[in-house]
Amino acid sequence: MDADITDIIRLENPWIEDPAAWERERSRRLPPRPLVRRQAGLGDAPFETDTATLLIGPRQAGKSTWVWTRLFDDAARVLYLDCEQPAIRRWCADVVRFSVDVRSLGPGISHVFLNEVQALDEAGLFLKGVVERRPGVRIIATGSSAFHLLARTRESLAGRARRLRLLPLTLEEVTSDLDAVSPLIRPAALRDRLLRHLTVGGYPRVWQSSDASAELTSLIEAFVIRDASDRFRIERPDAFRTLLRLAALQCGSLANASEWASIAGVSVSTVSSYLNVMEESLLIRQVPVFAGGKRAEVTSARKVFFLDVGLRNRLVGELRPFEERGDRGAVLETWVFSELAKGLPFDATIAYWRTRSGAEVDFIVRDESRFMGIEVKASALGRPTLSRSARSFIEAYAPATFFVVNLALEHAERIGDTAVRWLPPWQLPSAIAARAR
Repeated sequence: MDADITDIIRLENPWIEDPAAWERERSRRLPPRPLVRRQAGLGDAPFETDTATLLIGPRQAGKSTWVWTRLFDDAARVLYLDCEQPAIRRWCADVVRFSVDVRSLGPGISHVFLNEVQALDEAGLFLKGVVERRPGVRIIATGSSAFHLLARTRESLAGRARRLRLLPLTLEEVTSDLDAVSPLIRPAALRDRLLRHLTVGGYPRVWQSSDASAELTSLIEAFVIRDASDRFRIERPDAFRTLLRLAALQCGSLANASEWASIAGVSVSTVSSYLNVMEESLLIRQVPVFAGGKRAEVTSARKVFFLDVGLRNRLVGELRPFEERGDRGAVLETWVFSELAKGLPFDATIAYWRTRSGAEVDFIVRDESRFMGIEVKASALGRPTLSRSARSFIEAYAPATFFVVNLALEHAERIGDTAVRWLPPWQLPSAIAARAR
């Protein structure tokens, strides 16, 4: 093992030589009050020997924190490597050498924690090679972009890796401390947290900051400068920034690639390429239309949604409280989408439904256990009425459940085989989870 690698290991893993340093160093890597993460798929399953656990999520979503909280009982048995360091990248370029060197560290190492693994050249192939050589340790890798890590190696990692995803904080995660609050005051506290979540979103540093605007601005610059310019070699960072703002301004509307290309001064193919980068970086998701086979349905147009409503709000330059905004509909719809994306398993699909005559349902969710429609109303409904679009969809497809998310009304009834429920936003995550049981 080269001397520079040895020096880095000793510097960043002092517990290997001094086990007493473990708890101090581990605590230093955790925030004072780490939040409990409850997103779909994370679970409590242990890390497995001779396989890789891939934790994918946008930068600053809390991936490293989640891993450190899971390593609480492995004092002095963790090898931590920051893959953004040039020396570590050179070391990992030779998977055989890396595997031999890890074994030479002795049987005391039980976990290898590779942080920001997407910085490696051919990160997926590297992980595949390490796992195939069965080093006798648990491989944990975090990555802020699925683009480099999995785009070219999805099939080769099949059976060799467990893929997890961590997105910004859900409403359930930012309200978990309210479980012990008196039932008399809990509804008001939940509403206050919801209103803040609708404004600043769920990135941990943003949520816990007294200056959410500055944190969001810093995060956007990191995405544009470090990810777009440096990592993805985007030739037109100015156009990338313009498209990011256009996506925010038209979040939830039909994406018009030709119009966006004209505004940004790039080709339609470049718009598509840049949107794919945003999607692989877990900033946005391009949502397809639900095509159930009816003649009058739209079948090809896509919408763009942000996976964090706070990021979307900062990009449009609007962080006023929810009640004071003129774009409440777009804000609430973005928030509902982000909660669905965080709470549903990998195999679930989220689409929207639209007919050529203009009937539309905001979200259609399908997986093995669910088929449901969701309509979003940024108003306090006084009575349980359904839109003509909602009734048309229910009549055409009879989903098991149809939710009407609104700011006040709670009500339930049945229309044919469909259970229809009107509910406030803070009840949606638990209602979605209940449909899987």
